[in-house]
Amino acid sequence: MHQFLSYSAEVANARAAGKPVVALESTIISHGMPYPQNVQTAREVEQIIRDAGAVPATIAIIGGKICIGLSPEQLELLGNSPDAMKVSRRDLPYVLSQGKLGATTVAATMICAELAGIHVFVTGGIGGVHRGAETSFDISADLQELAQTSVAVVCAGVKSILDIGLTLEYLETHGVPVVSVGQAGFPAFFTRESGFNAEFQLDTPAEQASFINTKWKLGLKGGVVVSAPVPQADAMPKAEIDAITAQALGEAAAGGVTGKKVTPFLLARIKQLTEGRSLATNIALVKNNARVGAELARALLEHPVA
Repeated sequence: MHQFLSYSAEVANARAAGKPVVALESTIISHGMPYPQNVQTAREVEQIIRDAGAVPATIAIIGGKICIGLSPEQLELLGNSPDAMKVSRRDLPYVLSQGKLGATTVAATMICAELAGIHVFVTGGIGGVHRGAETSFDISADLQELAQTSVAVVCAGVKSILDIGLTLEYLETHGVPVVSVGQAGFPAFFTRESGFNAEFQLDTPAEQASFINTKWKLGLKGGVVVSAPVPQADAMPKAEIDAITAQALGEAAAGGVTGKKVTPFLLARIKQLTEGRSLATNIALVKNNARVGAELARALLEHPVA
């Protein structure tokens, strides 16, 4: 057992019994949603995974340990702690060595999941290439992690605040397969369509598991993006979200918002401009991803990872 890993009783029992386990990030709790919706959503997402026949493992850094699976008290701690650090690959050594409270991003959760032997990770949306990255070099560490860490990431695509075309180009350059579920189009988080297609469409968990297992058995390291669009009833109209995103981007630029502050600013502003509807869509897509991820984790047990 890795010296930095601490398993909850539920996850430890699942590992011992050979049950499917699904990793969940914690940044969505600490930085992605307001309290109390963040903690409530985290609990509901965990229950969806249980109901689908898998075991949830929400990951966070607490007391110098990578916690694989959180107690209700630990979920509350993350949801209520304004000083919880947003932890990516570069931050892991600092947060662990200093005993800080840390919420894991997509990149850090992938690293921790791989350390724990978990092959499926569910999130809302992955990071990507930011607009204007040709001059700012602002590219999410999530993409580089996908190129090197062998975990399947179930998401609803990337947010429309990013440059989706360049994000897909970056993933292609680094050999990261992008799989769509139920449609050819690559989703854009709040909306079902981004205007771009995924390279592969695999609609069933068995097909997805066979694809992922084949990739890793070939020795092709790195992740797989499994993109599941938000359910139609919960999706936002593309034209509306595009217009709101453009307005929020303009306000961020005018206000001098830069770096790591851009995404939280934009998401908060989009929530204001949609009068909360974007938060409802965010919650719906995460729950849908949880169902897709749990089914994939179960299928991977029938098609064992190399």
